[in-house]
Amino acid sequence: MNELVIRLLLVYLALSNLLSLSVFGIDKWKAKHTKWRISEKTLLLVAAIGGSIGAWVGMKLWHHKTQHKKFK
Repeated sequence: MNELVIRLLLVYLALSNLLSLSVFGIDKWKAKHTKWRISEKTLLLVAAIGGSIGAWVGMKLWHHKTQHKKFK
């Protein structure tokens, strides 16, 4: 593989995992403050597009969505 393609892939994965971690954190904050929540569909989507590690870390870090079978 071309070195540029590998670097772009790594940047994409890093950004998608950072996005996923952030979205899980924001949703947990909204849950605690009774604000309008981020949908489960969106949470699953950001995990599916490459942010699964960020989603997993967010679940563990903020103890968020850990009881939902969809997210296991």
